[in-house]
Amino acid sequence: MKDVVIVGAGVIGCAVARELSRYRLNVCVLEASEDVCTGTSKANSGIVHAGFDAPAGSNKARFNVLGSRMMPEITKDLDVPFRRNGALVVCTDASQRSGLDELLERGRKNGVENLRIVERDELKSLEPNISDNAFAALYASDSGIICPFKLTIAMAENANTNGVEFRFNTPVTDICKNADGGYIVRTPDGEIAARCVVNAAGVYAAELHNKVSAKKLHITPRRGEYCLLDKAAGNHVNSTVFSQPTRMGKGILVTPTVHGNLLIGPTAEDIGDPENTATTREGLEKVIAGAGMSVSNIPVRQVITSFAGLRAHEDGHDFVIGEPDDAPGFIDCAGIESPGLSAAPAIGGHVAELVRAILHADKKEAWNGCRKDIVATASLSAAEHDALIKQNPAYGTIICRCESITEGEILDAIHRPLGARTLDGIKRRTRAGMGRCQSGFCMHRVMAILQRELGIPMEEVCKSGSDSHIVLGERFYPHSTNERQKTND
Repeated sequence: MKDVVIVGAGVIGCAVARELSRYRLNVCVLEASEDVCTGTSKANSGIVHAGFDAPAGSNKARFNVLGSRMMPEITKDLDVPFRRNGALVVCTDASQRSGLDELLERGRKNGVENLRIVERDELKSLEPNISDNAFAALYASDSGIICPFKLTIAMAENANTNGVEFRFNTPVTDICKNADGGYIVRTPDGEIAARCVVNAAGVYAAELHNKVSAKKLHITPRRGEYCLLDKAAGNHVNSTVFSQPTRMGKGILVTPTVHGNLLIGPTAEDIGDPENTATTREGLEKVIAGAGMSVSNIPVRQVITSFAGLRAHEDGHDFVIGEPDDAPGFIDCAGIESPGLSAAPAIGGHVAELVRAILHADKKEAWNGCRKDIVATASLSAAEHDALIKQNPAYGTIICRCESITEGEILDAIHRPLGARTLDGIKRRTRAGMGRCQSGFCMHRVMAILQRELGIPMEEVCKSGSDSHIVLGERFYPHSTNERQKTND
């Protein structure tokens, strides 16, 4: 019997897990994929929103503002890159100028501080590459940027070192109420009895909710496509630049990333398939055209990759958080789309408090809320790097040239808590393969390290999940005439 089963190891599930690790509880996280952060949490804008966009009184507004205020402390404790770079909502149509005033008033009602409207001259001084059609903008200096994978992974590692169990490749196939109280969670590996269940299953959260509650939810996967530009374009804007929002979301943005790239996107397309993260020609053309409406001269020839993510849009247009009336002990974290990343720390704390009250849990006497990230050798001084190499020569071997990632960093990614088991797992933890060549030069070297450290054949090294093998087998290709003749015989 588990005290708590959390379904989903995205940013919300991991935030809840970390907060629950403060208590004397037997907590287990079930994740259908091979790693944490493989769904929505890995494919989003990486923005910590200030909180001016969501309707006043909504869960989105409440948890966004609280989460944004928590972010500096939690990122410091977990050693996660975060920067308050500010955000601009740009108006390019005089007839929509009143929309900025509405956003300003909404933000103030939500409790957002440091909001103001800037006019053309100041806007141009803040962002020299702003569109010539932009004449005013709402400026939110408290908006920030973060690495979404680093945050999710850090919270998961910290939860795990504080006693939370993680089970990967373990999809939930069914869930039902237990006659003795609590719930039975069914997986391909068997059943798990739990006193409480936290539903953080992303685009599948409605399916789980509807198995235990008569009050049905409906979630629509909303696909957003992005383009990522090389670090040479990373200073094209300083702030996160938004167009004015629509009913489909915050529109196409242009933003620097904490790692020095430039990101543009996303689109917003409602689709039926909760697994369809394919990019499209039409979608990427829309991204480039939309970004150009608010920012001029974007160097689109420096795009190094494109990707798509799915947001879980609930019909009520808000986060669904809490127990259904007819399913006590089952706590939803459903419909978590933007600003879910910003809200994650606050949602984690709120849900943990709900569970604590239900189970009357006591806090642990010893809980460590801090964690150190993998050493980024590229950020070290020459003296610091030399000292590290003396401790471990693997830090002197460059594996990924684009991002200057060493073998030591990759070894740390594999052997730390909840360590990487795939190429994408290494990429999200170290950035090996995220640079200009997109792993074209380093993939085989990372594969060899995974093969050696995990003690598996090369055929079992995967890009991501268990069905993404890269090497399918070995074949003998003869070179000489005699060798070819023997093969033919």
